[in-house]
Amino acid sequence: MNLIVNQKTREVEGESATVADMVEGKVGAEKSVVIAVNGDIVQRADWSERALTEGDEVDIVRAVSGGDHSPTDVLEIAGVQFASRLFLGTGKYLDVETMIASLEASGTEMVTVAIRFMDLDGPANGEPGILDNLDLNRYRLLPNTAGAYTVADAVKMARMARAATGTNWIKLEVIGDQATLWPDVTGTIEATKILVDEGFVVLPYTSPDLVAAIRLEEAGAATVMPLASPIGSGQGVQDWVSIKRIVDAVSVPVVVDAGIGTASDAALAMELGAAAVLVNTAIAKADDPVRMATAMRLGTEAGRQSWLAGRMPRSESAQPSSPTVGVPLAGAGIKER
Repeated sequence: MNLIVNQKTREVEGESATVADMVEGKVGAEKSVVIAVNGDIVQRADWSERALTEGDEVDIVRAVSGGDHSPTDVLEIAGVQFASRLFLGTGKYLDVETMIASLEASGTEMVTVAIRFMDLDGPANGEPGILDNLDLNRYRLLPNTAGAYTVADAVKMARMARAATGTNWIKLEVIGDQATLWPDVTGTIEATKILVDEGFVVLPYTSPDLVAAIRLEEAGAATVMPLASPIGSGQGVQDWVSIKRIVDAVSVPVVVDAGIGTASDAALAMELGAAAVLVNTAIAKADDPVRMATAMRLGTEAGRQSWLAGRMPRSESAQPSSPTVGVPLAGAGIKER
């Protein structure tokens, strides 16, 4: 269901929700919060009874200290805003506790999850699903179609992911080569068209190919996600020129995905103008995942600030920082006394 919240489109999962559902876990006991629906103020005692419907205009305000509190440099994807530009995967961690601590240290607001068959021959309860371990009031889920090698498999996995998680957001992967996990660009574009027509918000994993990125945007993708280097390789940003071309060519956010190995890789991707980076293995397989998650957060933030600041022009020759006029040179009339 789509609402207009504080003058911006916002997706609320499910076909029905109340005011209380929308602000659960976000408002708490803060007394100054006031909510109006379609211009009518809803008293706090009535939040749990006031149902929301498609297209409702919701205004949420609170009293704050004086000054400018407008959010700055917010990332927006399909009408949803993110303060963090670092997205995280949830696989490969040594244990659940390390994963949760790493997510918290990273400051991320969106995490990827995979869809896999259940083992019906295993224990009655089986191992807990990922949703049992995530605070869904804190993180937006981004299910992926990892492991799909055909358009049909990717579309099937996306449909099942939507049913399993309740979100229509999908990180689309259609793999073309098993050894390198390189994306099948043609299949990815085809699957994007199908899923967009079915109401999905599609974030497709792709190669650092300019034309592929343009075609994915034309197909309705909410972002394009070019790889930095092969998935899980940690080789860093190998073809930065191509990523920069993509950033300059498309209007949807560019999220650099796969191959980032350390914080400087994340910083470089952001310095190229990427809107965000998605990281998994570099954090999960670090000697200290929680500390690496912190480093990735700082690297992403530093790279973004560097791009916003605008780098100095490159020069073919050295440019002295100190004045060249008035330098006391030997033989220029200076005598020792």
